[in-house]
Amino acid sequence: MSHPLEKFGYCPVCGSSRFEIHNFKSKKCQDCGFTYYGNPSAANVAFIVNPANELLVVRRKKEPAKGTLDLPGGFTDMDETGEEGVMREVKEETGLNVDRAVYVFSIPNLYRYSGMDINTLDMFFRCEVKNTTQVSAMDDAEEAQWIPISQLNADDFGLRSIREGIKRFQELYKKEP
Repeated sequence: MSHPLEKFGYCPVCGSSRFEIHNFKSKKCQDCGFTYYGNPSAANVAFIVNPANELLVVRRKKEPAKGTLDLPGGFTDMDETGEEGVMREVKEETGLNVDRAVYVFSIPNLYRYSGMDINTLDMFFRCEVKNTTQVSAMDDAEEAQWIPISQLNADDFGLRSIREGIKRFQELYKKEP
């Protein structure tokens, strides 16, 4: 596996080409001493269940994994909490207003973007929505649909972390009263 920062050839502080691997998660400039850590980007994912015990899923409009199933979510913006990010993303992709978002678990992931693998930390939230009847596919979602939880097939989801998240969600859902 290549170093996650291999495409960063020049120091962002002084412009030196002597921006070299320091350890697995960082590069250090041999001229000015600046060290950059390639920490993961924060991403958020929503589990939204309606009264019929169906999970809201969307179909991806864009690469990576265009045309496959996904869950509403996306990247967390700067100065935004994970909860604020998932609420915003759900609104942008489905039109639904999330009243409450509760963190469930996280999964590290690689997300292919602009020819690079971006390390992400995907935070999964159980989202409460008062009105689940007014769903519209918008933004990055080509389609939105409700699937009975018992009929979910993790292999239908195009992103690795979402497949794993669906499996974990199904296990947790079985344990709920």
